[in-house]
Amino acid sequence: MQLGMVGLGRMGANIVRRLMRADHSCVVFDANPATREALGREGAEVAASVAEFRQRLAAPRAVWVMLPAGEVTESMIGELAGILEPGDTIIDGGNSFWKDDIRRAGALSAKGLTYLDIGTSGGVWGLERGYCLMIGGDKGAVERLDPIFCALAPGRGDIPASRHREGRAGTAEEGYLHCGPSGAGHYVKMIHNGIEYGMMQAFAEGFDILNNAASERLPADQRLTLDVADIAEVWRRGSVVTSWLLDLTAEALAEDGRLSAFSGHVADSGEGRWTVEAAIEQATPAEVLTSALYTRFRSRQDHTFAEKILSAMRKGFGGHQEQKSS
Repeated sequence: MQLGMVGLGRMGANIVRRLMRADHSCVVFDANPATREALGREGAEVAASVAEFRQRLAAPRAVWVMLPAGEVTESMIGELAGILEPGDTIIDGGNSFWKDDIRRAGALSAKGLTYLDIGTSGGVWGLERGYCLMIGGDKGAVERLDPIFCALAPGRGDIPASRHREGRAGTAEEGYLHCGPSGAGHYVKMIHNGIEYGMMQAFAEGFDILNNAASERLPADQRLTLDVADIAEVWRRGSVVTSWLLDLTAEALAEDGRLSAFSGHVADSGEGRWTVEAAIEQATPAEVLTSALYTRFRSRQDHTFAEKILSAMRKGFGGHQEQKSS
């Protein structure tokens, strides 16, 4: 199957690579010529402009936009809407705000175009591990593009189905899911990232307490000198807190138990804020997620070992580099 990809950053380029490994064909465009030519050498069909990009795609076209949320994505979707034809599909696989998806889907529908919002989780490891896909939008478009989603998703692997799922149809066990109408995909991904904030904060605070177990604030006979790298490693094996986030933490601590390469300046992508805003709109309590978001704000003023743990996890799963403190 053919897919067009606009935006060849860390995730966009690896999505193309994973699809080509599964024998799908990809037409690619990026504003950076060197970036697109690099994928061309790996087998992708390269377009030098958006107009040429459209010409190289066979109808009905499917164009995946993988750009930063905000004006750059909005502008590209508008440009594509002006040159695509009725029956074509535009996919936003970035981290757009879900209410923007509802607006875009309505505007594109008036032009005869379908629109899918896909929350994409997998970070820099998605090429090998696969991408968890949370899909919102037109059911017919989702069904037509199922071979693409199936190739990108992790598949069942060696993870057994949850108990009591007998008789449930669908693709959730394969690692991708049509969550609902326009906006649903990015809504689910938004909450996913909000939960991620809370889980990361719990690990960060726990390791900070372990790190300070020998603090001079404690009575001398109650001070414990603990190897946090070894503790992270033993927790990976059979404990109830085993997770990929713990794996990444253990790896970072094994490399440098003091995490001296990290300052503890922790950015937020926006989805944590949107999750808290959604909770406020619903009057749904979200104490942990809200606290985790505010801790990231504080980290830009006062750094602790906990924030270094957060920075290490963000680099591990997403390749996020710390921002320089102003």
